[in-house]
Amino acid sequence: MHLIPDRPADTTPEAWEAQLAFLRRMSGSRRAAAAFALTRLAREASRAGIRSRHPDYGPDEVRRAFFRMLHGDSTTRTVWPDRELLEP
Repeated sequence: MHLIPDRPADTTPEAWEAQLAFLRRMSGSRRAAAAFALTRLAREASRAGIRSRHPDYGPDEVRRAFFRMLHGDSTTRTVWPDRELLEP
């Protein structure tokens, strides 16, 4: 089953077709590596945003705020029941 996302509004049909053709030529392992790299980049950008909004947070606080953003309040309270919830 192939899932093709909708063309982004800021991308021309020609550019979108070129991008899809490029992705189709990639091997599965290469596409997976690209997906992992993009995920890592998104996580790094999210943590950088937390540090930018909360310059007083240390590494542990950034980690907990990021965890809360990903997993929500309930899971965060389960993992750290005695710690305050931090704003991401």
